[in-house]
This record gives sequence, structure tokens and C-alpha cells, in this order.
Amino acid sequence: MKGNRTLEAPRLLGIIWPFVAVVVFQVLLGSLSLYSLSAMRAYVAGESLWSKAQKDAIYFLSLYAQNRDEQVFQRYHQAIAIPQGDRQLRVALDQPVPDIEAARTGILQGGNHPDDVNRIIWFYKNFRHISYMERAIDYWNTGDDYLRQLDGVAREMHAGFTQGSASEAEVAQWKARIVTINEGVTPAAKAFSNALGEGSRMLLRVLMVTNLLTALFLITLAWRRSARLLSQRQAFASALQIERERAQTTLESIGDAVITTDVDGCILYMNPAAEQLTHWQASQGQGLPLAALFSLLDESAEQDSRTLVEQVLSGSLKGGAEHARLIQRLDGSTVSVNLVGSPIHTDGQISGIVLALHDMTQERQYIANLSWQATHDALTGLANRREFEYRLEQALNALARQSGRHSLMFLDLDQFKLVNDTCGHAAGDELLRHICAVLQSGLREGDTLARLGGDEFGVLLENCRPEQAERIAEHLRQTVQSLHFVWKERPFVTTVSIGLVHLGQLAGTLEASLRAADMACYMAKEKGRNRVQVYHADDSELSLRFGEMAWIQRLHVALEENRFCLYAQEIVPLKSGEDAGHLEILLRLHDESGRTILPDSFIPAAERYGLMPALDRWVVRNVFQVIRQALDAGSDQPLAMCAINLSGISIGDDKFLECLQRLFDEFRIPPQMICFEITETSAIANLGSAIRFINELKGLGCKFSLDDFCAGMSSFAYLKHLPVDFLKIDGSFVKDMLDDPINRAMVEVINHIGHVMGKKTIAEFVETPQIEQALQEIGVDYAQGYLIERPQVFTCGCLQRQRIAARPPVQRAPGAFR
Repeated sequence: MKGNRTLEAPRLLGIIWPFVAVVVFQVLLGSLSLYSLSAMRAYVAGESLWSKAQKDAIYFLSLYAQNRDEQVFQRYHQAIAIPQGDRQLRVALDQPVPDIEAARTGILQGGNHPDDVNRIIWFYKNFRHISYMERAIDYWNTGDDYLRQLDGVAREMHAGFTQGSASEAEVAQWKARIVTINEGVTPAAKAFSNALGEGSRMLLRVLMVTNLLTALFLITLAWRRSARLLSQRQAFASALQIERERAQTTLESIGDAVITTDVDGCILYMNPAAEQLTHWQASQGQGLPLAALFSLLDESAEQDSRTLVEQVLSGSLKGGAEHARLIQRLDGSTVSVNLVGSPIHTDGQISGIVLALHDMTQERQYIANLSWQATHDALTGLANRREFEYRLEQALNALARQSGRHSLMFLDLDQFKLVNDTCGHAAGDELLRHICAVLQSGLREGDTLARLGGDEFGVLLENCRPEQAERIAEHLRQTVQSLHFVWKERPFVTTVSIGLVHLGQLAGTLEASLRAADMACYMAKEKGRNRVQVYHADDSELSLRFGEMAWIQRLHVALEENRFCLYAQEIVPLKSGEDAGHLEILLRLHDESGRTILPDSFIPAAERYGLMPALDRWVVRNVFQVIRQALDAGSDQPLAMCAINLSGISIGDDKFLECLQRLFDEFRIPPQMICFEITETSAIANLGSAIRFINELKGLGCKFSLDDFCAGMSSFAYLKHLPVDFLKIDGSFVKDMLDDPINRAMVEVINHIGHVMGKKTIAEFVETPQIEQALQEIGVDYAQGYLIERPQVFTCGCLQRQRIAARPPVQRAPGAFR
């Protein structure tokens, strides 16, 4: 009973509580020491910021006195704000009731890190009246008095420069005052820094002494308690012996086989699980050597010439690691086990060993099943995508080390969805099993056939010449086409589209190979299905589609991460009396590395794969947000109209029209501020939809511009049916009009017909004064181009209408051009 009490929690707690108390006290003391030192460090850092800021303020104010640059004066304000924030801290905390929030604001204004705010406030409140801190704060106040004088000089100087009334004598006087203030504040700053340094050193000495005294106390207590613990050691040893006996009893009921032997390896004990595993009774095995029960058969046992007992005694089979072994029993049967062994110590001497053997038969079978399921398709039994990509990567790695000939195929069943939709998934599953059988029969031994998902399959032909691979691909296509599949007396015709890639033609990456095969398969489907498309790196059509498909994922990610941005370019009137000009909104993309991508790079892919409505919605919403911000700012000046480009897909989409109407209501945008630009090609391709779209929005008050007019050489007759307000003359005519009489004639004709129909004309690509003057002579109403303005980021400031004034006539040099 007494032995049992030695391990009870209250008794143990009674032994260790002094150590716990000392450790807790030491932790608290250490935390307080670190917190105090950290707070002092924050003050020293703040002093450095204060000193640097006052020097910067004096420097920028002196520089402002010389060049009177307003930006320099703003730099001075930024510098002087730091010591002003520090002064706000002192004033807030020196009040009878400290204003903590004001102190926080002052600390952050002083440039201190947000994590240091609480420490600085705590240190100031608790150490404010310590002699070292009082002396430092007095120097701090002295320095701030000089800085207040400096700020007074700055205000006088700024008022004088702003009003234009400052004389050279006053400027000289201000410079002299700045020099005087600098001479006064420098000693104060140095004294402030010295006082803080002396205080920090004193604080460090106090904390070191306190911690040393605490450590001495801990050593003394440990010495006394250790003497008592030694006397209890024997009691604990007896208690452990009792626990060992209990463990022996427990062995009888556990599921793992447990065998104990003496030092010579003769069996002393076997639990019931060991009897079942070895097919020996404990009474029969008593005293026999361990080798009589079973022998090791695995490779690691053959490499290790030591007996099993010697391995255990050397520590090679300790717990905490997997020791899988294959053992053979006396009757010749084998079993896989996980083996753990440890020596048995008695009174500090090794008296034997204990072995624990866990039968791994069921686990091995379960792992094998899981491994097969992880690498194979459950329906067809073929390799799955994961296994296929692994084998393909191995083949590519082999190509990198040694030249070879491999080919990759992607197979996509044509119209497979028809089977599922008409006869159900059971029919589709049965068809897939038939397809797998005929495909497997058309391959060589060693080729890999995998189901990649749905009705898609992959084939890896290793060590296969290109011409042979193409014959195999054509044979597979014909085999699938000749398959007669009937489900419930309903026949189905089966065909397959195949994309074939000879891996030696590509940079040997897994991703590039899969994408090339996928693209080739896609092209096979697009060219009519039931065909084999061989990928060639120099195929321009494949390269174009490959590049476009690569853009699709990038555009989706860019929309999710909001990496698009808007630019604006002015469209200005070329003659006085015209209505004010407006802005064309341009779309740009910031790619993954931060570079700006022009729309010519990604718009074709977006148009081909149906992403333009999403981009158009993004553009309209973001333009409306900027306009709404400008309207809310309440500018006295009227705001410029914005021209937004729309794609042909959006024009024919009724849902997009509904979206526009909702956005007008949501942002409360005056429709008169919006002009939508549509290209001539998209308008003519969707003429009925375009006319309905234009009339619907013109009814709200919006305007419309027909972009790239005559770029496609369409008939002018279409123009009569499109109720647009502006015609944008295609830039290909404008930029060469001085050198090409035909281009100039085209500009004159388009401008004349536009005016006859009551439409304003806009010329693009106006890049030289000569082109601008020629357009003024022709009578074009508006101009747009790099001569007028380069595109800039679209902000509220871009909308100020006074920026977009009429262009004065260009003075022409005599005889410069016609």
C-alpha cells in the first residue's frame, strides 16, 4: 500500500511544486525583463526616427527656401510630422487622465512600428518619473521647442512664397533662422540620445542583477529537493517492479504475438497470440531455441549474418520504426510480420529479450488493394490519369538521359454523350468496357493504355518509330469505327478522334507533352472527328490554338485576382465650336510578373472561347465605379463622356443588355456620359442585334461610335441602318494619308459621307502635327492618337472636361505638304 502511494499525483506534486513556482517566477521575471528592454529599444528606435526626422525637416525647409518647390515643402511636412507625433504622445500621456488613443495616434505618426505602441505607452507611464527618463524628456521638450519655431518659420515662408510677396531679404532672414534653430536643436537631440542610452544601460544592469539572484535561489532550492528525491528512489523502483508484473499479465490478452527468451535465445514465454502465429504451444516451445519456431527469409535477414537475438540485443529492432520481415514456420508456410524487439533489463543487467510480432497479412492485402485502386480505373481496370502521367514522366526522363522514340496519343470518343443521354449511364459504362477491349487488342505488349476520365483515353507507345505510331493510331481509329455496339436492340456507331504526338519533337516536359496531345485531339475533333491529327511543332494553326488555349486559364485567373486595369486616351475636337471631346477607355492586363499586356495579345483568345462578355462586364462595372467616385466628389467642372468598347458577342447577348441596365441603376450614372464603341465587323455580323442593342441604349441617352470604319471594306449601305453618333476612321488610312493619296481620299470620303448622314467623325493614329493639320483641312471633327495624348491610368482626374479642349489650328510651314 505504501508503494502504491509513491506514484500518486498529490505526492508527486508535493515534490515538484517548488520547482514549478521558481520556474513560473523566472518566466515572469524574464518576460518582464524582455518587455522592459523591448520597450526601451522602441524608445531608442523612436529617438532615432525623431532625430532623423528633425534633420530631414531642417534640410527640406532649407532646400525649399532655395528652390521654392512645392513638392520639397510637402517632403518637409512629412518629416516634421514625425516629431509632432512624438510631442502628441507626451502631451496625451502627461494629462491627469491620459488619452491613450491620442497617444497611439502620436506614436504611429512618429513612425514607430504598430507592434511597439503598447510597449511605448507602458514604459512611458511607468518610468516617466525615473530620473533618467525625466532628464531625457526634458531634452526632448527642448528639441521640440526648436522644432515648433522651425514650423513657424515654415508657415511664414510658405505663405510668402505662395502669395509671391517674399523678398530676398526675408528669404535670407528665414535661412538664418533655420541655421540658428539647427544649431540649437542638434545639442538637444544629442543630449536626448545620451540620456536614453544611459537609462537603457542602467535598466540592463538592474535586470541582470535581479535574474542572477533568482538563479542562485533556484540552485539552492534544487540542491535541497534533490537530496529528498534520492531517498525516494528505492520506493519508485519497487513500484516499477509491480508495474512490470502487471504488464506481464496484460500480455496475455493483447492481439500481437509476444515471445520472451533468455540471453541465449531459449524461449521463456509465449502469449496466446504467439502460439497462433507460430503454430506452437507454449508448453512445447518452452526451453527451445528461437530458431526452432521460425526462420527469417527476407533479403535484409540474408545480408545480416547475426541471429535474431543478436539483432535485438544490438538495438537493430527497436520500436519506433518499421521492421517488416517474412518468416517461415516449421510447416513451411510463410507470413509477413512487423517485428519489434528489445532487451529485458533486470537490476541493470540484460537478462533476455522480448519480441513483438504483428501479423501483417491483412494489412498487406489491404495496402495492395489500395495501391491498385490508386493507380487504376475502377470501371475499366485500365491505368488512371495519375498512373499514366507517372509512366509518361518516366519515359520523358529516359529520353532526357538517352535518345529514344516514344509517342503519345489522346483519344476522345465522338458523340459518347449521346449514348449516356439516350440509354443511360449503364449503357455508357458497357460501351467503355467494349472500347477498352478493342483498344487493348490493337496495342503492342508493353504499351500503356489509360482512361484519363469520362470518354478520354491516353496511349503511351514506348520505343516506337513515328511511322509505326501513326499506323497504330490509324488502326485504333478503324478498330473503334468497326465496333458494332447494340444496347437493348438499339445500334450505335462509334468513332474516335485521336491526337498523336511524337515526344522527340517537344521540349521533354510532362505538361508540354500533355497539352500538345490534347491540342492535337482538339484539332481532330474540330476538323470533323473520326480522324488522327499528328502534332507538328511548326504547324501554325496548332500553334495559334495552343497559344489561345494557354490564355484561357490565365484570363480566368486574372479575373479572379482582379489583375486587369483601365487606361484612358483623349479624343479631342479639331476645331473650335465643336462639342467637347471625350475619353476612350482601354483595357490592359498585368500578368503574373507584373508586366502590362496589351489587349491584342489576349482579346482573340477571349473572343474565340467566349470570355468577352465577362471582360465587358468587368470593364463597364469598373468604369462606372470611377465615374461614380467623380460624381460624388462634387467637382464644379462638367465631366467628360467615356467611350467603352464592346465585343460583338456582348452586343448579341440579351443578358448583357439587362446587366447594363442594372449597372446604370446601381451606380446612378447619367447615360449621357457613356458612349459605347462597337467595331464595324461585329456590327455587320450581328446587324439585327446591333440595331436593337443601339436603339435600346440610345433610348436611355447613351451615344454610340462605330470603330474601325471601312477596315473591312464593307458596303457604306450598312451605315444607313446603324444609328451611331460617331464614325471612327480606321487608323490604317490615317497614319499613311500623307504618303498615300488613296488613303487620304478614303479619309475624305468617309468624313464626307459621315457628315452627310449627320455623324461626327473621329480619326485614329494621329501621331504627327502634319497629320493633324491635314485632318483639320479635310474637316474631320475629332482626333485621337499619341500626338494628342498617350493612354494613362483611368482615374477621376481624367474626367475633368476642361482637360479635353479644342485643338488650335496647326501652323503649316509653306510648301510642307499639300
